[in-house]
Amino acid sequence: MKSDIIFNKDLDAASVYVMKIYNTDVSKVWDYFTKSELLDQWWAPKPWKCETVSQEFKSGGVWLYSMVSPEGEKHYAQVKYGEIMEHRSFDGTDTFCDDKGNSNPDFPEAQWLFGFTGVEEGTKVTVNIHFASEPAMNQLLEMGFEEGFKTGLNQLEEILN
Repeated sequence: MKSDIIFNKDLDAASVYVMKIYNTDVSKVWDYFTKSELLDQWWAPKPWKCETVSQEFKSGGVWLYSMVSPEGEKHYAQVKYGEIMEHRSFDGTDTFCDDKGNSNPDFPEAQWLFGFTGVEEGTKVTVNIHFASEPAMNQLLEMGFEEGFKTGLNQLEEILN
């Protein structure tokens, strides 16, 4: 059974809230959000693919990856991890960058908080994304973020099922 995705935008708070339930246990879903070899399977919306350059999943660590187009064009981004509570939550700062991890000032930085909760149906994943301003949030949304992120989350559901 496919679960719906809740995707709410709060312009006043310059934030996005996303929620989806996966029909499997927390530890398995956690792994797909925290291990590069699993993230690479679903993070980019097809026909794009995700390729991890490096990942150190720990507080202060970094995940550097690229989104690769069908033509081979690469767009790099990174997450700098903050607090990690095993199988419960983690947060990080997400930014576009070059292949060495140098931030691209033309794009907004965002603070992400991922939550994982065991529920009767399986695992509820919540994602809170906070931006410095409404224009920063709108810049990401105008790039197709909502559709792309929903596609990725649904791709993960297909893998888990």
